[in-house]
Amino acid sequence: MRSPLPGQRSGTPGLEHFNTAPESAAVATLLACCASRRWAQRMAAHRPYPDLASLLAAADEAGYDLRPSDVTEALADECSAGLHPGAPQAAHTALAAGHAAYESRFGHAFVICLDAYGPDEYLDHLLAGIRTRLTHEPDEERAVAAEELRGLARSRLTHVVANHPESDVAGASR
Repeated sequence: MRSPLPGQRSGTPGLEHFNTAPESAAVATLLACCASRRWAQRMAAHRPYPDLASLLAAADEAGYDLRPSDVTEALADECSAGLHPGAPQAAHTALAAGHAAYESRFGHAFVICLDAYGPDEYLDHLLAGIRTRLTHEPDEERAVAAEELRGLARSRLTHVVANHPESDVAGASR
């Protein structure tokens, strides 16, 4: 038996609730994790998942099967990451300029999964990510953005199932 992920509750009541929720509620929850309707419907159709690891593996598999139109749909629903309101104004200004340049070049919001970093590192990784990814060709960046979407979907699913089991499944929101 695998050990639970950090924050996962024993018995995983959130996963049980997700597995037994009406399909429309499960799809709504999944759309809040990744806004590709095809991805969400595929994930909901393959319930029940025996554990969080299985759910995340299925999310990855479905994510790798996204068509370009599915990625476009998912990216259209994303909003660019912001900073804590108490961050220095110069940081907000730099990030806004970076987001504007990125969106102008690629036509969608900059997405990045920051799970590997602490909140005090977010700004540096956001700005470095934007700078680096602005140098990508559109096809290369599309692949990177799709990979970041998969990371965000995993993170959001983990949050929904492990940390906020009942409330998020019934009323998922971004």
